[in-house]
Amino acid sequence: MSVDGASDVNGGATLRPGATITVFGGSGFLGRHTVQALARRGYRVRVAVRRPNDAQFLRPMGVVGQVEPVQANIRDDASVAAAVAGADAVVNLVGILYESGRQKFAAVQADGATRVARAAAAAGVSAFVHVSAIGADSESPSAYARSKAEGEAGVRAAIPGAVILRPSIVFGPEDEFFNRFAALARLSPLLPLIGGGHTRFQPVYVKNVAEAIASAVTHMNMAGLTYELGGPEVLTFRELMERMLHEIARKRLLLTIPFALARLQAVFLQLLPRPLLTVDQVRQLAVDNVVSDAAKAEGRTLEGLGVAPTALASVLPSYLHRFRRTGQFERASAN
Repeated sequence: MSVDGASDVNGGATLRPGATITVFGGSGFLGRHTVQALARRGYRVRVAVRRPNDAQFLRPMGVVGQVEPVQANIRDDASVAAAVAGADAVVNLVGILYESGRQKFAAVQADGATRVARAAAAAGVSAFVHVSAIGADSESPSAYARSKAEGEAGVRAAIPGAVILRPSIVFGPEDEFFNRFAALARLSPLLPLIGGGHTRFQPVYVKNVAEAIASAVTHMNMAGLTYELGGPEVLTFRELMERMLHEIARKRLLLTIPFALARLQAVFLQLLPRPLLTVDQVRQLAVDNVVSDAAKAEGRTLEGLGVAPTALASVLPSYLHRFRRTGQFERASAN
């Protein structure tokens, strides 16, 4: 473990620049920003992905040779072991929003996370950061939420000192939330409000989450803690849709759909190659997705990791303008 003799601002040892960090899932939405944040701190970043050729765009995020994509499949023991060999720290970002083919919640988010943690422990790596999600719950009716909880338990069993990060919905230029609904609003005269749109969310900026990951990797005094990451605003689903429509300067009818009807519709919508909605996602929408009072009271938040949350208004206009009728030159007010 490449730990220097100095202390960080909170009194703990730090991982020094030049250490090797293996990042599983580093080519995804959150992954690319995490790789950039780690490279900026001077770490050597080994990006473990299923298809390394598709991750070559990450190389310029560091100096020559600093960022290296390698092949690994979290369903395969040998490739995972090879990816963590010689690493000073490991970050696991792998997750899916819906099931498809062999990509099942249990296989990826429960068994996969456990496999990565066990391989890291076997390789002598104790600095481990695992990204889960707010709402992870072994008793949840949602298979997604249960698999997230099972993944956390597997990580903790293998590496008790692992840092677990639970973000709310993550937004940014490549997100699957605002971009998807903005694209739908460009084509459809109405948008669905499942359960009336009362579910609360605390959207967190992707770069803030990436900085939180890098902070957790760097500062060893955070070992064994679970952090909940949310932005500065708590908004209902309806308010999020209204904010999005304001940014793309479009008026759309917001139609309330009862949970029971939404589940029925999802039975068919989840059969699409890229599901618009799944039954499991409807179950998730019945539960608020915000930072808990306990996490706030104990400082287990973005601020506790030294990251100042970024507001939606500071970022949404930078990438949603493409959904306006005349692009970035149209004013952000529905008409």
